[in-house]
Amino acid sequence: MDRKTIKLQIWDTAGQERFRTITSAYYRGADGIILVYDICDRESFAHVDDWLNEVNRYVNESTCKILIGNKCDMTDDRQVTTDEAKKKAEDTDLGIAFIETSAKDATNVEGAFQMMSAELIAKREQQGARAGQRPGPGGVGLLTPKDLDPAGAAKGPCGGCGAGGGQAAAAR
Repeated sequence: MDRKTIKLQIWDTAGQERFRTITSAYYRGADGIILVYDICDRESFAHVDDWLNEVNRYVNESTCKILIGNKCDMTDDRQVTTDEAKKKAEDTDLGIAFIETSAKDATNVEGAFQMMSAELIAKREQQGARAGQRPGPGGVGLLTPKDLDPAGAAKGPCGGCGAGGGQAAAAR
């Protein structure tokens, strides 16, 4: 991207309850979070706030976040409008980027990852400028765990949000 090499590692929890106990570990070290809901499932969209609250327990404000409405190819089955989701993401208290995709026909899938990559690059460069230097090869992690005890272990509750119907993917 713009002659920069970006390596994304993706973990997809698919909103499944069986991953509840391990999702906090994924979120804690993530530089970026992608929240995906199904535009054909109003309940999936309703769980976006739950997933974001869960994510925000483990990451800091500099973590890049994107909201994705998937299945945009299924216009006849749409239950969540583009405007409604865009307003939720950008105009309300979420304040995150938004894009609609179709995994089935690959609409905007690459664009979503490019959007995340561009945000990660911008954050990395901003942090490098603040420190008076650019990150070296291998980069500098964007995040540190929120609460560390003296031994360096993260403190705080463990587990998932308990609400299904959504997906969260963490990019490192």
